[in-house]
Amino acid sequence: MVSPDAMPKRSNAALLLSAVFRLSGSALVAFMFIWTIWSSFNPILPTPSQTSHTNLGRHDSPGRNFYDDPSLSYSLGSSPPMKGWDEKRREWLRQHPSFAPSRIVMVTGSQPGPCKNPIGDHLLLKLFKNKVDYCRRHGIDIFYNNALLHPQMFSFWAKAAAVRAAMLAHPEAEWIWWVDSDAAFTDMDFLPPLPRYHRHNMVVHGWAHLLREKHTWTGINAGVFLLRNSQWALDFLEVWASMGPQSPDYAKWGQTLRSFFEDKMFPESDDQSGLIYLYLKEKWGEKIYVEDEYYFQGYWLGIVPTIENITARYTEMERNVGALRRRHAEKVGDGYARVWEEQLKGKEGLRRPLVTHFTGCQPCTGNHNPMYSSESCSDAMTKALAFADNQVLRNYGFMHPDLHDPSTVIPLPFDYPA
Repeated sequence: MVSPDAMPKRSNAALLLSAVFRLSGSALVAFMFIWTIWSSFNPILPTPSQTSHTNLGRHDSPGRNFYDDPSLSYSLGSSPPMKGWDEKRREWLRQHPSFAPSRIVMVTGSQPGPCKNPIGDHLLLKLFKNKVDYCRRHGIDIFYNNALLHPQMFSFWAKAAAVRAAMLAHPEAEWIWWVDSDAAFTDMDFLPPLPRYHRHNMVVHGWAHLLREKHTWTGINAGVFLLRNSQWALDFLEVWASMGPQSPDYAKWGQTLRSFFEDKMFPESDDQSGLIYLYLKEKWGEKIYVEDEYYFQGYWLGIVPTIENITARYTEMERNVGALRRRHAEKVGDGYARVWEEQLKGKEGLRRPLVTHFTGCQPCTGNHNPMYSSESCSDAMTKALAFADNQVLRNYGFMHPDLHDPSTVIPLPFDYPA
């Protein structure tokens, strides 16, 4: 055993330096502990130079904006009403430069409870899958709502409250795209030509000349529409919703709309009649684009029987254009969609319908229009959804050989359909 007296002596300077390091190390450990606890409650926002362009969009700006206003309300009919929304959006986008103001957010939804129709929930799930597939292919965010955001705005009126909330939740979105739950995308490649609508704030499908000549309440379908995220849209939604069941003027509007539209058979005020009335009678019509050059949405009864012919036309184009037959990753599909556009230029009548709307089928309640049976509705949905799914499965190497049998798929051979 070595005696303490035999151990080498350390100088006073060395002892002092050792003490300093021990003190510094303890202080550093204490500092890191405190910093870790503090930072968990006060996360440091990365600067553009510290993070990638993609990750930057996941962090909020430390600057104050409209979200910090305690009077902000997401609800229709809020008091005080939202004003200066265009300026608020611009300021938010300035604080979040990674977002470009050209994005679309899709909004859809269904009732809060289970469907009364035994296969209703199954059909709604498949219809939602169809929308998710379309949005994924085009980089579109989607919000599915099944809560009544305004308890008195039931049925078709519920969409107005959901759209308004989505506008405030997504200031980065230039357009909010409402799509009814019973509508299916049947052209998975085509995107609406947004530059065409640069002077307008709302896009609906219909026939402007028919509306002006006959004042028919079916000249526009309010089940699918694009609404620009703007002060105009917020003001329009408030006026449109004032015709709904939460308004003290609901019965009065029912009488007004019934007298204005000779072909309207029921007395209640509805969203579609209200929209057409505002388009024809008020200033709002100047900013509403009525699209009829392609099927922004189309009536299922006229579309589904033509699906075989549409498939044959597109298959023939694929045989003639090698680029359309090339296998590719789903993420690069935009380039192939542009090839389709080149082939379809000047052939609008040959284009697949963008949206097939099963108006009157009521898949959830089962209270379908008596013009057709529930079986004809469900069979048509099955066929249209399988037709759309084939466009999706193509990138995964499979297809449904029989559109009436969505459970069966077959692998696609190389260079199909050469």
